[in-house]
Amino acid sequence: MRIAHVNRAQEHHLPPEAAALDDATATKVEALIEQEEGSQNRFTGWLSVTCTAGAVAMSLFHLYAAISIVPTMYQRYIHVGFALVLTFLLFPAARKFRHRLMPWDLLLACAALYVGWYLITGGDDLADRYVFPEPMDIVVGWILIGLVLEAARRTTGPIMPGICIAFMLYAFLGAWLPAPWTHRGYDSERLIPHLTITLDGIFGTAVDVSSSLIILFTIFGAVLQVTGAGKFFVDLSFALMGGRASAAGRTVVLSSFLLGGPSGSGVATTVTLGSVAWPMMKKVGYHPADAGGLLAAGGLGAIISPPVLGAAAFLIAEFLKISYLQVITMAIIPTCLYYASLLFMVELDQRRIGVRGGDEVQGERAGALLRRYGFHLTSLVSIVGFLLLGYSATLSVVYATAVAAILSWIRRETAMTPSRLITALRDGSVQMLNVAATCAAAGIIVGVVTLTGLGLKFSEIAIAYAGGSLALTALYTGLIVWVIGLAVPVTASYIISAVIAAPALIKLGVPDYAAHMFIFYYAVLSEVSPPTALSPFAAAAITGAGPYETTLQAWKYTLPAFLLPFVFVLDPIGTGLLLEFRPGMTWTDVAQVTLLSTAGLGLLAAACQGFSFRRLGGPDRVLLALAGSLLVFPAPLEALSEWSLGRDIPSPHWIGLGLGAALLAFQAFGRARSRA
Repeated sequence: MRIAHVNRAQEHHLPPEAAALDDATATKVEALIEQEEGSQNRFTGWLSVTCTAGAVAMSLFHLYAAISIVPTMYQRYIHVGFALVLTFLLFPAARKFRHRLMPWDLLLACAALYVGWYLITGGDDLADRYVFPEPMDIVVGWILIGLVLEAARRTTGPIMPGICIAFMLYAFLGAWLPAPWTHRGYDSERLIPHLTITLDGIFGTAVDVSSSLIILFTIFGAVLQVTGAGKFFVDLSFALMGGRASAAGRTVVLSSFLLGGPSGSGVATTVTLGSVAWPMMKKVGYHPADAGGLLAAGGLGAIISPPVLGAAAFLIAEFLKISYLQVITMAIIPTCLYYASLLFMVELDQRRIGVRGGDEVQGERAGALLRRYGFHLTSLVSIVGFLLLGYSATLSVVYATAVAAILSWIRRETAMTPSRLITALRDGSVQMLNVAATCAAAGIIVGVVTLTGLGLKFSEIAIAYAGGSLALTALYTGLIVWVIGLAVPVTASYIISAVIAAPALIKLGVPDYAAHMFIFYYAVLSEVSPPTALSPFAAAAITGAGPYETTLQAWKYTLPAFLLPFVFVLDPIGTGLLLEFRPGMTWTDVAQVTLLSTAGLGLLAAACQGFSFRRLGGPDRVLLALAGSLLVFPAPLEALSEWSLGRDIPSPHWIGLGLGAALLAFQAFGRARSRA
C-alpha cells in the first residue's frame, strides 16, 4: 500500500513524502503548483528519454563547471540555452496542448539552439562591438528577448513578461514621459545589445547566480529528496514531539525547519507537511483554515531558513559582493525569531482551540530513527561546514551533494542507485527551469534600470514623498515590495525591488546589507500573498478550507515575524539581529535587541490570536499589539518625541515592556480569580 501511495505522488510530480494525499487532492495541489511553475508535459517513450537526457546533461554540465574552469560568459550562455530548450520542450504553450510536442515548440527550441550557437561562436568579437552592433546582432537580440519572455510566460505566467515589456517601453519612450520620470530615450541599436550582449542585461547578475549557485542547490535538494531525507525529517519531528496528535502544531514548526533548511522550497515543504500533519491536526480540533494557515507559514519558513534559504538569498550575496556564508550568518537570528513567533502562535492555539489530547501516533521512536537514518542530518550542516573550511559556496554545495550521495549507501533502502541518480539529476534541472526563466527575464528589468538610471530617480521620488523620514521611506519600501510580490514570485520580486527600492534606504543611511535583507523578507511575503499565494492555496487544497480564508490565516501566523525587518533599518542596534556590528556596538547590544524582539513577537502573537492567559477583548488586543509594536517598531513614538517641542519621553522599548507586562499581569490575575 505504501508503494502504491508513493507511485501516486510521483505520478502527480509531488514530493514522495506527500504520498498520503488521495488522487483528488493531489490533482488539485498539482494544478495550484502549475499556476506559478507552469504546466509540465508528461512525455513517454523516446520523447521522455530525450528530455531526461537533456536535463541530465544540463546538471552534469553545471557540476563540471563548478569543479573546473569554464569562462563565466560561456557558462551563462550555455545555462540560458539549456533552460530555454528544455522549457519549450517540457512546458506547453497552453494547457490544452499538454503531453504533446507541438511544431511550434520544436521551432522555438531550435531557435534557442541557434541563438546559443550565435552567442558562443561570437565570442569576444561580439562583446567588443556592442556599442556599434551589426544588423544580425540586433535581429538575434530581439529573438533572444522574445524567447526569454515566452519561457517566462510558460513557467511563471503572463505577469512577469508584461512587466518586462513595460520596462522596455519605458526605455524606448523616456523622452516623452513627464518629469521626474523623463530620460533621453534609447533606440534598438542602443537598448538591444545592452540587454543581450553585455553583463548588465539578460546575462547579468541574476543569470550568473542562477548558473553558478542556484542550480547546484536544486540538484542538492533533489538528491536529498530521492534518498528519503524528507520523510526522515518529518518522522523525526513527530518522534521528538512525543508522537502525540496534540503535538501536531509543534511538529509542523519543527519539521518545517528541518525540511525547509535543505530544500529552500516553500510549497514543497507545505505539501509534505500537510499530507502528514493535517490528519493529526484535524483529530485534535484544528479548523481547516487555521491548520492550512499554519502549514503555509511553516512552508514560508523554508525560504528564510539556513543553510539553503530561497533562490533570492544567493542574489543577495552577488549584489553585495559578499560570501554566501555571510548571508547565512545574517539569517540565523531572524530565522530563530520567525520560528519562535510560530511557536508562540501554536502554544496559544493549544489554549484558544482547546486542543484535545489525541492518541499516540504509531511510528518509530526518535532514538531508533536517529540510529537508522541519522546520517541525513549531515545535510543541515555539511554546506556550512565546507564554507567554514574556506571552500567557495559553489564547491561547498557540490561536496555536500557528494557527501549526501555517499552516506545514502549506509542504508540499502536509501542508497543512491543509478536510477535514483538519473532521477536526481533530471529533477535538479527541471525544478530549475522556472527560476532560470525568471532570472533571465529579470535581467531585462535590471538592464533597463541601469541604462536609464531609474533606480536613482525612484529613490529620490520615494524620499521626497516620505519627507526625508526613514520610517516612512521604510514603510513605503515594504509596501512597494509587497505589491510587486502580489504579481511575481519571490526571486523576481527581490530582483526588481533590489534595483529600484534599495537605493532609497541606502541613501538615508541604512547599511546596504540591512536594506537588502529588509527587501528580501518582504519579497518572501509573495509566497502567502494572492494571486501568487501558492503555499496557502496548496494547504487549502489539502485541508479543504477556502483558499483566501487560508491565506488570511497564513498572514495572521506570519504577521508578527514580518514586522521584524523594520528593526534592521530603524533601530540603531537593529543590525545586531543580522550579526553585523555598527561602530560602537557590542554583543550586549545584540543580546538586548534579540530579547526585546522576542518579547515583542510574543506580545504580537497574543494580540493576533486574541488569547494570552485567557481570551482577550478588543481593547486588550489593541493594547497588546501596541506594546509589541513598540518593541519591534518603535519609530512612530520616537518621531513623536522629536515633535514634542524638545520634551523627551521614555524609550519606546521600555514603554512597550511596561505596558505588555502590566497587561499580561492583569490577564494572569483575572484567570486566577476566575479559577478561584
